[in-house]
Formats: sequence, structure tokens, C-alpha cells
Amino acid sequence: MKLSEYRPRPRLRVPGSRVERAAVPAIDAHNHLGRWLTCDWAVPDVGALLELMDACNIRAIVNLDGRWDDELEDNLDRYDRKHPGRFLTFCHVDWNQIGRDGALAASLRRSVGAGARGLKVWKDLGLHVRDDAGKLVLPDDPRLAELWETAAELGIPVAIHTADPIAFFDPVDERNERYEQLLAHPDWSFADRDRFPSFDRLMDALEALVATHPRTTFIAVHAGCQAEDLGRVGQMLATYPNLNVDIAARIAELGRQPRATRDLVMRFPGRVLFGTDEFPPSAETYATHFRFLETLDEHFPHSADDPPLMGRWHISGLGLPEYVLGQVYASNVGRLLGVPA
Repeated sequence: MKLSEYRPRPRLRVPGSRVERAAVPAIDAHNHLGRWLTCDWAVPDVGALLELMDACNIRAIVNLDGRWDDELEDNLDRYDRKHPGRFLTFCHVDWNQIGRDGALAASLRRSVGAGARGLKVWKDLGLHVRDDAGKLVLPDDPRLAELWETAAELGIPVAIHTADPIAFFDPVDERNERYEQLLAHPDWSFADRDRFPSFDRLMDALEALVATHPRTTFIAVHAGCQAEDLGRVGQMLATYPNLNVDIAARIAELGRQPRATRDLVMRFPGRVLFGTDEFPPSAETYATHFRFLETLDEHFPHSADDPPLMGRWHISGLGLPEYVLGQVYASNVGRLLGVPA
């Protein structure tokens, strides 16, 4: 048998739960419903999605795929305008306009005027985007200041994804805990220092950005973009009141440190957002997230994948109290987006 074929079956006998509906009406604050990542609509049947949302007690989904101009209009038509209150679409900006005075701010103004509820900034900023001189552009680049200040002026949040799991920046060898995932997706490795900044350099850029623009509301997605270092996430939340985080696509990391995660959420219950980043959404995905947030179950799978590429380990639940669940599930993102909780 090859080691890659090894599938040990845990023999622990521990109580378990299945939580099919959120304890309170929830807003999935991080998902992808458009064509940007999938080339075709990530959700081909919107009616079926609405039925799933009702069954799982999902009141609304934030769609981070709006892009700009015609693509934004198509997303708004398909989701927000056709199903008011159920979808909240964020826009992007075209980084090719960096260095063109006022262009990024003007694009954001047009998008918000059309109906975009926030700005999504992907990890390509810091890892791939280069200016006309070929220089890598990081989030704290002064040329982007007009964009962040315009977001503050318009009263919209910036959902920013900087870097990726720390292991993606390590050598892809026998010591890398995401070895199988990086073998499956070699383009996800950022270990080449001649091409990519270090993980810590990117986190420093993120922190400098949040510190320099205190009027701008930021949502550092994926557990503050550093789920493996909740100590720094907590320090940043304590230092910068304009910073929020979501848990999207990071319950694997958070669930293997449940005490530290619970402590963080209990310290900052008004600054943590529920989100999944699982597309298309499924009942199984939501049930796993609800179980993680609502129960004290121990040692359960974070993914139905076999093997689970996000990590060959199980997770434990947080057992958050109901008043905190209400904030994490809905009222925090509702406040940021100006929608009823």
C-alpha cells in the first residue's frame, strides 16, 4: 500500500451531533456565486439555492464575485435585483488601472452606485499584481490609498484576502502539512522567494494597511488571513477597531485549536463573521459549520473530502452561547452592510 492510500479510521467513541439549521437566521458573509472563479455561474439553479438557504436557515448570502461594469451588472441582475434581501454582491476593481490618477476610486464609485455592497480584494494583490514597471504591488502601496479612502467615504467594507495558509509559503517537502494539497494544486505554492514575498511580509502589509486607514472598515477574511496565528489576530483586533474577520474556509485550522478560537470569538464577539467560502453551497457544508459553531462535539471531520486536503485531522466544536451566535451568524455583517439583523 502506498502511503497516499492510507485511510485510518478513528476508533474514538465520542458523542456526535448533526445541526441542519442555524440556531438563528444566518448570513453567509463569504461565498462565490458568480463566474469569476468558475467561468460559468457557480450556482446554475438559483431557485434550488434559495430552497437550500431556507432549509438551512440562511437568510442571505454575500456574493464576492461582482467584479465591475458589465459583469457586476450581470451579478446584480441575477441575484440582488431578482431576489431582494437574499443576496448582497461585492465588487472588485481592475488592478490594471493602478497608477492612473483617480481611476480606482472612480470605478468603486460606479460600482457602489450600481448596487455593490462592498469591495472584495483578492490575494492576487501582493502575490501577482504588478505595476507597469513590473514591480509587485502589496496592499500597503501608497498608490492605493485613494481606493481605501473612497471605501470609507462611501461607507462600504473592504473584504480583503491577503496571503494563504502559512504552509503554502514553506518548501513542498515531507515536512509540509499541506503536502497533498500542494501536490494537487502546485500553483498554490508560494515558497519561491524570488517570485513571492514571505508570509510575514504580507501580514505586515495587511496590518500597515489597516493601521494607515482607520476610517475604512476592513474584513480580513479567512480568520484574519492568518488562522494559524490567532495571537496576532487577537492583537490586531485589539489594536484596530476598524478590523473584522470571518471564518470562511478556515474551520479546519480553527477547529484544531478550539480553545484559542473560542477565546478569540468571546473576546471580540462583535467582530467575527460567519462565512463558508464553499461553492456551490451545500447542506453538508452548512451542517458542518453549524456543528462547529454551536456544539462542543469533539473530533469530527471538517470536510467530506477523502483525504481532506485542508488537513488530515479532525476538529472540535466551539459551543458558542446563543447571544454570541446571533452576532457571528448575522448581526455583525448586517451592521457592516447596513441591512437588518
